[in-house]
Amino acid sequence: MDRLEEINVYLGMPEEDGDAKKMESNQGTPICIVGLLLNNFGRDEEGNGKEETDMENSMEIIKKRESIRTYDEASPVDEAARSWLEECMKENGVGPLGNAVRFRLLDLGKVSRDELRQLGTYGVIRGAGLYLLGAVSEGAGGMEDLGFCMERIILEATVLGLGSCWLAGTFRRSSFARQMELSEGELLPAISPIGYAAAKKSVIERMMKKGAGSRWRKPWGELFFAADGKSPLAEAEAGIYRDALGAVRLGPSASNRQPWRIIKDREGRFHLYLQENRFFNRALGKVRIQNIDMGIAMCHFSLVATAKGMPGRWVRETRTEDFPGLTHIAGWQAGNRMAN
Repeated sequence: MDRLEEINVYLGMPEEDGDAKKMESNQGTPICIVGLLLNNFGRDEEGNGKEETDMENSMEIIKKRESIRTYDEASPVDEAARSWLEECMKENGVGPLGNAVRFRLLDLGKVSRDELRQLGTYGVIRGAGLYLLGAVSEGAGGMEDLGFCMERIILEATVLGLGSCWLAGTFRRSSFARQMELSEGELLPAISPIGYAAAKKSVIERMMKKGAGSRWRKPWGELFFAADGKSPLAEAEAGIYRDALGAVRLGPSASNRQPWRIIKDREGRFHLYLQENRFFNRALGKVRIQNIDMGIAMCHFSLVATAKGMPGRWVRETRTEDFPGLTHIAGWQAGNRMAN
């Protein structure tokens, strides 16, 4: 039988507590989230608006997203929700660093029982009947773009009341890869179950949740730094980007390692760096799981910054300042601030 190779489950997830024009506009609030989250989230049944701001709504949905590992088998995802997610998948076809990404919703009836059983050996995913698959070609920035776009779809699923759980690994010879019809040079680095959470969590899930959460998040001062790359960036010095940085801190990451570091340079620009654990990040070969985490961080930052009226985009930079133990991923290029 085909074997799923070294699937790395994102065990340490924090819990509650294609055209050029499209590519440039794809980094802020996506159309789906604008239409549903920012317009409808925080409204009553008659559609009357409450006082929540766009930024508060974005932060709220980021906080609401949690890793769901036990699903309600009696409540499959309905067609309306599937159609909405499929539209969002189309909208998120190009990442901020320019790589094309592909997504597909897969019914588990098309996946072999042996492979499902192997997923089950990790004791985490039960009852899910639908999976989101994400594919990207090999190349610079591919993992980041996959993480960025897939997290936006996952946040959209959260708005719809659906649960998810990041699973990253090598699926090249699996039924998942065959259903995705991978082309030469294309990778399937991550998948996620999509569905309604079961009313009762499994014992393993409850144990895992106790080991995650805000108390295991790194403090602000270990993630965000001043221009020297050593001095912690005071929250007051983050200025109008304080909430965007806070959204980065709330992001999920593989085994909760939180590898993102952001440095504010002397010109006031923000730069995203990876503090890589090389053994952990490169254990799956071409699938770099910590680089996927960086894409998730980019997603959270851009979503909240844009919702707060500070649009911009992540760009690759050829001239960057080097810091020991850090790899530069992208710089935030701010646009014109939106009028309130």
